[in-house]
Amino acid sequence: MPLEITMPQLSDTMTEGTLVKWLSKEGDVVKAGQVIAEVETDKATMEMEAFDDGIMAFQAVAEAQKVPVGALIAVLAGSGEDVVQLKQQYSQGVAPVAAVAASSPAESHPSPHHDAAHSTLEVASSSEIHDMGDRLHGATRKDIPTDPALRRRGGAGERIAASPLARRTASNMGIDLDRIQGSGPDGRVTQADVLAFRGKSAGRSVASLSAGAAGPRPPLPLPRLSGGKQVVPFTKMRAAIAAQLLKSAQTIPVYHETIDIDLEEVSSLRQRLNAAMEAEGVRLSLSDFVMKAVAVALTSHPMLNARFNSQTNEITCYTDVNLGIAVAIPDGLIVPVLRGVDRMGLKEIRLRGADLIERARAQRLRQEEQTEATFSISSLGSMGVRQFTAIINPPEVAILAVGAAGKRPVVYGDRIVARSMMTLTLSLDHRVVDGAVAAEFFQTLKVAMEDPGRMLV
Repeated sequence: MPLEITMPQLSDTMTEGTLVKWLSKEGDVVKAGQVIAEVETDKATMEMEAFDDGIMAFQAVAEAQKVPVGALIAVLAGSGEDVVQLKQQYSQGVAPVAAVAASSPAESHPSPHHDAAHSTLEVASSSEIHDMGDRLHGATRKDIPTDPALRRRGGAGERIAASPLARRTASNMGIDLDRIQGSGPDGRVTQADVLAFRGKSAGRSVASLSAGAAGPRPPLPLPRLSGGKQVVPFTKMRAAIAAQLLKSAQTIPVYHETIDIDLEEVSSLRQRLNAAMEAEGVRLSLSDFVMKAVAVALTSHPMLNARFNSQTNEITCYTDVNLGIAVAIPDGLIVPVLRGVDRMGLKEIRLRGADLIERARAQRLRQEEQTEATFSISSLGSMGVRQFTAIINPPEVAILAVGAAGKRPVVYGDRIVARSMMTLTLSLDHRVVDGAVAAEFFQTLKVAMEDPGRMLV
């Protein structure tokens, strides 16, 4: 049975996507988890992965073509199907009756329990393809290694499964990907794996991201002025940002709460942990501790780890913490989602967070990595901003603004002393979160940061 691959809705605001590049051509054998194309949405360029095995029989969309959500992109041939006949049928606009939809627009209110191990392109179940026998119409079974290690390690002429950013990083460092054990789905090599493999050199690379949750913004290209003015195009990304934030400003009764955090204890612990992990090339940042403390606090105060449906007036609180991290890119802002932070240790937060941020800047995120956030963080600390307020990204109900860490004169006991301090500011939706509830969340967060041993238990 053929599988129809349609343009999925990869973000809440997406109505169409641009097929940037085909990575598989007609006639190619396609395996589950293989990246088959790159798609540009209103927020980022994302990799599109196949969900099942098959043969690329027909590509209905040319590169650089815009496609509405739900429109046909390509067709995979299943077991025993004639690839040439399928191509002729779809080229003439005559689709077989047995064809099934390969993907569908995302639901308006997705669950954060969505299986992140599934491919970005959600293909409808097709168990009939799994049992292909000794022949997959044009490719023998020996051409498709069944052992995951062989498939990842390039058996039968295959490339090693790795993200584009991991490939570029490994190439720049002169590292053979075959020497790296991947930690991604099905052994996929990520940039964090490459950096960790590099050892101490990788540690310096990872440490460069430690200044803030989102790190320093890349330098913006300045427009050349002619005649005293320059009209800057309003890009698709800027339009999406404008629409979302205008909706937030117009519909959410927002208020703010601010707290100062003493960083002396957490800084001391960070120094000791970094010394212990030096041989692994891992260096924790203060932002890693902030994310861990936020996750600890959210599990105790689920009203902030929530999404609000203004159409039905339903509040959905979550047990999993899917943390949105605001990342600046040259032409806008993107918020990748670090899923399940509440189940991660500091080391995992560091490696997965660094990899996620790097791929966000390269605009190479998968669908599940930029959807279903339950709470967000925005940091300008690396740029020296001491305090600011952030705008809530609906349907979330809160966002935390993280300011710069630095020495300040504070009253400690009966003396005025210099202590490392950081200012945090919450923006909150008053329809869902009352002031006292937010203050209790801040109290838990403050204890976790000022007595960091507690959140490691």
